[in-house]
Amino acid sequence: MTSASYSPSSAPWPAPLARGPIHATVSLPGSKSLTNRELVLSALASEPTRLIAPLDSRDSRLMIEALRALGTEITVEQNGDILVIPRAFDRSARIDCGLAGTVMRFVPPIAALSTEVIDFDGDAAARKRPMDVTLSSLRDLGVFVVDDVKGVLPFNIHGNGAIEGGELTIDASSSSQFVSGLLLAAARFEHGLVLHHRGDHLPSMPHIEMTLDCLRRRGVVVSSPEPMVWVVEPGLIAGGEVAIEPDLSNAGPFLAAALVAGGSVTVPHWPSSTTQVGNEFDGILQQMGAIVTRNENGFTVTGNGKIHGIDIDLSIGGELTPVIAALAALADSPSRISGVAHLRGHETDRLAALVAEINRIGGIARETADGLEIDPSQNLSGGLWRTYEDHRMATAGAIIGLRVPGIEIEDITTTSKTMPEFNKLWLEMLSA
Repeated sequence: MTSASYSPSSAPWPAPLARGPIHATVSLPGSKSLTNRELVLSALASEPTRLIAPLDSRDSRLMIEALRALGTEITVEQNGDILVIPRAFDRSARIDCGLAGTVMRFVPPIAALSTEVIDFDGDAAARKRPMDVTLSSLRDLGVFVVDDVKGVLPFNIHGNGAIEGGELTIDASSSSQFVSGLLLAAARFEHGLVLHHRGDHLPSMPHIEMTLDCLRRRGVVVSSPEPMVWVVEPGLIAGGEVAIEPDLSNAGPFLAAALVAGGSVTVPHWPSSTTQVGNEFDGILQQMGAIVTRNENGFTVTGNGKIHGIDIDLSIGGELTPVIAALAALADSPSRISGVAHLRGHETDRLAALVAEINRIGGIARETADGLEIDPSQNLSGGLWRTYEDHRMATAGAIIGLRVPGIEIEDITTTSKTMPEFNKLWLEMLSA
């Protein structure tokens, strides 16, 4: 496992049991995926941008500090909104990526627009995440890149102030972030970009659709003339005011709680139309036994404590896997999750981590070539649930802990990556 050298930063957190049906409304912070995309576009824009209701988390703070290091002027206002004033990228900088995939894969293409040397590094676990596609694509675009250990952090980029752009072919089968990182910067390339994906199935397509939607809303001309080909025309990126939707992926644990404990959980301000992959919880949770309603109050999931197994291809949104796996461990019939082999390269090897932790507490889980199989178990019991520095592993353990007494989450502070208030929101949900 990737946790061999991991030392948790806090004492184990006793996951609270649900003492009865839940009836709660949970207001969630802004989307991490949207916040960090919009921060990047704001730094590249032709005018200032104010982000309304963005996420405040470790990942978004790392992105803010990375963009500041490049030269962008960023002010976090008292109400949490963020004012971004674009400035020239004209200074050398050291970028701390932490464990944020969006920082390590979105910032290098814009750092290549700098006139100076930009150094990149991150957490120890980040040095195991694949970066080869980002680095090789920049080299193919004429950027000078130095990486001592090929294809991973640390590395440095020697910018010359411009990227010519043109046509580029990559294999992004290990992460859609390789595509999004290039598309976000491409309007600033002299000739734009025609990007081709050639390789195995491309995971998390909704995240690419999100990137394209963000670009279009900023006035950038983008198209996809055929599957796995994207065209970004060179041009200005607009500023203005940009409202950030609530994070629908982070809604998952709270919505799942209604299935585990019974009752209902409502998330207000759920967008009627969105590119966020968390919107898929609608159909998924219904398959697992929930009743889902949408109205002016928000998105509501109602359950009766019975959870059905599911056979599902999650290639469109592998980040949903830990929530679904946690529910599957409590289900009354077997589950199979496929299409998520790429999770082996996330914050940790999520497939191995989920199997290890479910089996540790008496569950029955096994890896497949591209996913997981989880069978019902009558032997679930309390114990330590390791998180592997992975925020979604922490929330998966909390879901199971609603029903299984004695679950202790190894390091609940890992949730600060995308949802620093998880602990508070979870306890408030249970006490509502």
